[in-house]
Amino acid sequence: MSAEPLIFEKAHALCYRIYDVANEIDLEKARRVLAQDARRLKLSRENSQYIQLPNPPVAYELGRRVLALRGGPVTVDATARLFDHGAASIILTVPVPESATLEQLTVLADELYDSQALEALTGELIEGVRKTVAPAVHERRIWEQNESYTVLFAERIRGNPSAEEVLARADLARLLLGEVDSRPLSRAESEAVIQHRFSYSADDLVVIDWNSAFVYEPSGSRDIPDLLEIANAQLLEFRFYDEMLDGHISRIHDQVQARRQGLGSLFRSPYRDLVRETLSTLVDLNEFIERVENSLKIIGDFYLAKVYEAAVRRLRIPAWQASVTRKHQLLAQTYGLLKGEVDTARSLTLEATIVALIVLEIAMAFLSVFEH
Repeated sequence: MSAEPLIFEKAHALCYRIYDVANEIDLEKARRVLAQDARRLKLSRENSQYIQLPNPPVAYELGRRVLALRGGPVTVDATARLFDHGAASIILTVPVPESATLEQLTVLADELYDSQALEALTGELIEGVRKTVAPAVHERRIWEQNESYTVLFAERIRGNPSAEEVLARADLARLLLGEVDSRPLSRAESEAVIQHRFSYSADDLVVIDWNSAFVYEPSGSRDIPDLLEIANAQLLEFRFYDEMLDGHISRIHDQVQARRQGLGSLFRSPYRDLVRETLSTLVDLNEFIERVENSLKIIGDFYLAKVYEAAVRRLRIPAWQASVTRKHQLLAQTYGLLKGEVDTARSLTLEATIVALIVLEIAMAFLSVFEH
């Protein structure tokens, strides 16, 4: 590695905090509520037309805020972005000091990855977003978890190095891990962190890790950070529904155990309310899967598609999606069993009613005979 350090002349840290705020957000209604401030996401790079956004997310500016960092307060630009599947993202654009070295950028990244001040600021901003877009929200909810991601975005590096030079002169693995310790990383760890790296031309570079990414883009295009944000929003929703399904399956188990079959349950199933609740969950889940999977569609094998698909793999979205699918199937099977119990109880009730009517009719006939 060359001894000559990289000097970042123009760079930002894009800090994302993505929250689940609703079952669904009507983006067109949200755009009307926000009026002139709102804008739909539109990718601008060459061949970006082959990535389809059927219902592009809506973004609007939240203005400038002060973020308290260890080195002193920093003024950041805040933006909100809304997704139709119910996620809302807060983006803080944190300026990197001009002429910062890689070591200085690593120290800043290490702080931003786990900054409590950043969490507090985004938490305050998301509450304002919830109130502002409330008229466009369906089934508002508050989930205590969020998805965090940081993109270290460099537009200009002194000397305009090529992508290969950046890789040779910078330990990007330490940067993405926020590793400020002087001990060198193992070769295996370094390669594991930077294995998902891409370049479209000789002088741009993208390196994607599970919690952060490094983007060197002299053109200033933010298409790649936007795609990484979409992937993280999808991850958040799969995490939310995975937890929700865990809770629902656990409740079914507890309620079935609590509602032991008794004599009265022969004619009235104790699971009718549970069946309705389970059916509602299945319907909501089907709608959610459709919205998330349709939030971005790829047509063709080109650069942006490769970057997005690598991000999906690095964030382990397929594993979360498989978990949700498996639990969805389990819930559907459980619904079938519970519905069978309800149908059986209903049939018994109907048969008992018919028998009672027959007995009543026979009794009335006997009474009529005795009267005569």
